[in-house]
Amino acid sequence: QVQLVESGGGSVETGGSLRLSCTGSGNIFNRDVVGWYRQPPGGQRKLVAHISTQGSTFYTDSVKGRFTVSQDIAKNTVYLQMDSLQLSDTADYYCRVGADWGQGTQVSVSE
Repeated sequence: QVQLVESGGGSVETGGSLRLSCTGSGNIFNRDVVGWYRQPPGGQRKLVAHISTQGSTFYTDSVKGRFTVSQDIAKNTVYLQMDSLQLSDTADYYCRVGADWGQGTQVSVSE
């Protein structure tokens, strides 16, 4: 089991940026992918992006060109750089490795 801790959330205005971090207590890069998910208020949790151990990435359409997922293997950390934030990006963001989830970090975007 991997313990995951997200950080970096906060409140920003539209067009702003945030960088989320997901750090694992164990080696999170033993798994196939590390995924970032988000759950908006009253909504369902959905995949935003993921990165494989080889560095290949996936993005859901709504964040393509605005979000970038990256990894620092030495720090056992995966990042989600979020630029050009929109109101619709407001959500709790979670990272996931296999069956293990972090506790989430809140992102709030306002006008």
